[in-house]
Amino acid sequence: MKLSTKIFSNTFSTLLAVTLLLFLAPLSLAKDPINTGWFSSVAIEGYDSVAYFTESKPVEGSSDFEYEWQGATWRFSSAENLALFKSDPEKYSPQYGGYCAYAVAIGKTAGIDPSQWSVVDGKLYLNYSKDIQEKWLSQRDSYIQQANANWPGVLD
Repeated sequence: MKLSTKIFSNTFSTLLAVTLLLFLAPLSLAKDPINTGWFSSVAIEGYDSVAYFTESKPVEGSSDFEYEWQGATWRFSSAENLALFKSDPEKYSPQYGGYCAYAVAIGKTAGIDPSQWSVVDGKLYLNYSKDIQEKWLSQRDSYIQQANANWPGVLD
């Protein structure tokens, strides 16, 4: 093997190893306490967390009504909902940082479908999909106990 080919091969191997390490390193780090997805800082996919309480349905938020809280951008559909959230974010933010409540109950994290939700005892719970929501609701109280015990340990 020529010296120039060997140098190229070693350099390429080193660059490949470094690139893989840089790509994979974040995957081993703890997850953010607020679910914002991979490429965004927006919480609960941009939906208005207050609307689940005030309108009893998922409502998309607007970039016109944003608030930074716990390292995430929260969006609201109105100035009134923004003001309500600012006055008591713990009351209006979803449980488990907006991760799927069922996933947290089984010791994992997962994204959400904002249309799969429930308010139980004044707390907002979000789930990954319709099928998961049905499973969640079938043993809701038990899953809430399990998720409470697992949170925030699932972030590690």
